[in-house]
Amino acid sequence: MARRPTPTLTEAEYRLMDILWDLGSGTVADVHARLASRPLAYTTVLSTLTILERKGYVRHSVRGKANVYEPRIARDAARRSVVENVLTTFFEGSPRALMLNLLESERLSAEEEQRLRSLLEDAD
Repeated sequence: MARRPTPTLTEAEYRLMDILWDLGSGTVADVHARLASRPLAYTTVLSTLTILERKGYVRHSVRGKANVYEPRIARDAARRSVVENVLTTFFEGSPRALMLNLLESERLSAEEEQRLRSLLEDAD
């Protein structure tokens, strides 16, 4: 049974988007060459870029015989979209519930705790 497409970025899609955000634009070969630490097959990169285009994250133009892909959405907007999806899916849309969950599961340094206290005081 085929997987249902996700509206947000998968880990593999994010890896390719991260490269495109850094490059500004690139061909499949450009993106593939940047995957040295955790390589993917060339055809996997091509398929994933096609999926990203279908999802609206990238667009392509043709240069010679190559498709040149460029991001349609900024990195921060993609991150916000993922956070909104997590909020809706797991925390009933409550940023407070997400924040409390994060704080309960993570030990903060003294500096981080002070920074958080300052942010909370400024928000009041």
